[in-house]
Amino acid sequence: MLDHAGIEARVPHRGAMCLLDRLVAWDPERIECVATGHRDPAHPLRSRSGLMAATAIEYAAQAAALHGGLLAEAAGAHAQPGYLASARDVRLSAWRLDDLADAALDELRIVAERQAGDAARLLYTFRIEHGGREVASGRLAVVLDAGVNS
Repeated sequence: MLDHAGIEARVPHRGAMCLLDRLVAWDPERIECVATGHRDPAHPLRSRSGLMAATAIEYAAQAAALHGGLLAEAAGAHAQPGYLASARDVRLSAWRLDDLADAALDELRIVAERQAGDAARLLYTFRIEHGGREVASGRLAVVLDAGVNS
């Protein structure tokens, strides 16, 4: 439904930091995206040790941001900026994302599901799969910037 350029136009990250390559499906409660750059030696989140599995949180956060942007667009509004407040109950079944077995299945499938939300905060669950196998899952809390000074 959207390619990298279409996603980049709807999330805060630009260039290589926009990690998602393709939107597969979305509805008001769920989004599914694909990323393919996890083996790239120039990946912006790669360390000397490789692309650590904890970067799955950033993939999920970008999927949630895209979801918010699409929801706002569908409602004829502008998306509010959001900030990742926490990642909880994160389960990783791999150490690294760049050395996952079976390179022929070279896509990460990112699914984020909105669990709750209001004008100030959102809660998503997420899971990331590679070749049908879950490599990461957890929950994200997002705080929205409603333009109100604290």
